[in-house]
Amino acid sequence: MTDGRTLVLSVDRDDDIGWKAKIESPVVGRKACLEAADTLALADPEDSDVNAIFSAVKIYDELIAKGEEAVVAVIAGNHLHMIEGDRKIAATLDDVIKETKPTSCILVSDGAEDEYVVPIIQSRLPVASIRRVIVNQMPNLEGTYYILKKLLDDPKISRVVFVPLGLAMLLYASAFILGYPGTATIIVIGVIGMYLLYKGFGLDEFIHGIVNALRASMSRGKFSFVTYSTTIVLVVIGFSSGFIAVLKYYASDDSMGVLQYVMSFLYGAIPWLIVAGLVTSVGVIIDVYFNERENLTKVIVFPFFVMAIGFILYGASTFILAMNGVPDFPVKPAVGVAYIMYSTLAGLACAIAGVILQYFLVKRQAAQEKEAIIETI
Repeated sequence: MTDGRTLVLSVDRDDDIGWKAKIESPVVGRKACLEAADTLALADPEDSDVNAIFSAVKIYDELIAKGEEAVVAVIAGNHLHMIEGDRKIAATLDDVIKETKPTSCILVSDGAEDEYVVPIIQSRLPVASIRRVIVNQMPNLEGTYYILKKLLDDPKISRVVFVPLGLAMLLYASAFILGYPGTATIIVIGVIGMYLLYKGFGLDEFIHGIVNALRASMSRGKFSFVTYSTTIVLVVIGFSSGFIAVLKYYASDDSMGVLQYVMSFLYGAIPWLIVAGLVTSVGVIIDVYFNERENLTKVIVFPFFVMAIGFILYGASTFILAMNGVPDFPVKPAVGVAYIMYSTLAGLACAIAGVILQYFLVKRQAAQEKEAIIETI
């Protein structure tokens, strides 16, 4: 027998109980967990989370039979966005701990995916044991086909697998019909490569964050909705200009290295990206000024830093391309040295101006707060 109370915790990281059974987590208590498992089993009898919940209840019953103090609970994340889901799990777990006051935890998982949340749980509660529930399957070809079919029916997996393959095939067919069979292979490889980089660098979560920011700013009637929308258009134009610059200078010198390709892209894209960053910064500053004026000192430096980084990157790209003697490049090597010098000075001046402005605003805000305190006294 152990001292304290044990929390038997079933984690449904992809929120099947919410997505399929329409049950809001957390689910606390033996009766509530059994009802949740029954509802999920009726919604999808083949879901492995059903077995995990029943297993958690079974472990709870065993602990109670031994005379130990225990509580059983189910918490869930997000079905489509794992980062948001893990944050939800952390917040929900805090509520469960506050309500049940356990001293240790037994984690019940239906697979390795749920165990990504172990560090989240361990940061709040000692994990005494981890139980993985594995559903037995027939080890034959039919069983394997059935498992693959169920995976591909899942919208999370089908979008990751089918969308890039379908897009690549469509582009290949279009290029082939237009009479560019050699280009078709390059297009397909390029699309797949961009998609892998998109997923590998976590840009999907970044894009999702931008969409959420747009949705929130539109629903609250904020000015930043207009600037966010404008920024998206400017970023698309900037990336297009960058790729056009790469194609232009690649056509004139196909021996360019990777560094020159990157610098060519920056040379074409940076002016548009600077404007996009300034537009976004202005929108954020306006919204903060009218709604959260106490946070103005935190965002006032954004446009200055955007210009500073933009000036330095533009000067560096111009300098490198000029010094490498790229054919048809409008800037000569001697002028390229002046570009890097003046752009670096301009960038540093912008950064310093932003820091100085922030310093005076912080002092002014502190003085106003001091005056307000004196008046209340």
